[in-house]
Amino acid sequence: MPSGPISKPDPPGPEFYYTRRPCRQQIHCMTKIIGIDPGLADTGIGIVEGSAGCVQRYAFGSIGTDSSQAVARRLDRIYTRLSSVFVEERPDLVVVEDAFSLPENPRSGITLGKVCGVVLLSACRSGIPVVEVAVREAKQVLTGNGRASKEQLEASVRHILGRTDPIRPYHASDAVALALVGLYRSKCRPR
Repeated sequence: MPSGPISKPDPPGPEFYYTRRPCRQQIHCMTKIIGIDPGLADTGIGIVEGSAGCVQRYAFGSIGTDSSQAVARRLDRIYTRLSSVFVEERPDLVVVEDAFSLPENPRSGITLGKVCGVVLLSACRSGIPVVEVAVREAKQVLTGNGRASKEQLEASVRHILGRTDPIRPYHASDAVALALVGLYRSKCRPR
């Protein structure tokens, strides 16, 4: 990995938080899903473990990059950190926010596409199945409104997890939302 100072240090690995509400059903198998909200400045990571109807454990965080560095170096940082997370967590599935571009700012869409490519490559090289989900679809599933705001989505995620403290940054909250969609749609596999 290239050396050099990083202005936004990452937290020391994901820490699992337990839900406050116990599952009402008996869990026969657990599925671990990692959601990724790609971004060049911050890539959100959300990890959920449980079954389709119940979250047993969850974690979240983000990978920050230094805007003074070259894009290639920033993409390398994202790739390297994600690859480490995939090896450590061994998820059953990775859910990535589908790339999009706004007509008024196509350049940001191109940058987002580069980050998505790095995320997809990292999961593929780790041997993990990947699905892409549009952000509107995740909002629809979790809030009932495909046009929900980031604040509304984050509040729904907190409610599902039984968490009172905010999930920040919003990239991490969005990543947990993607992981929840993956968990709801997953076929449970014994671990």
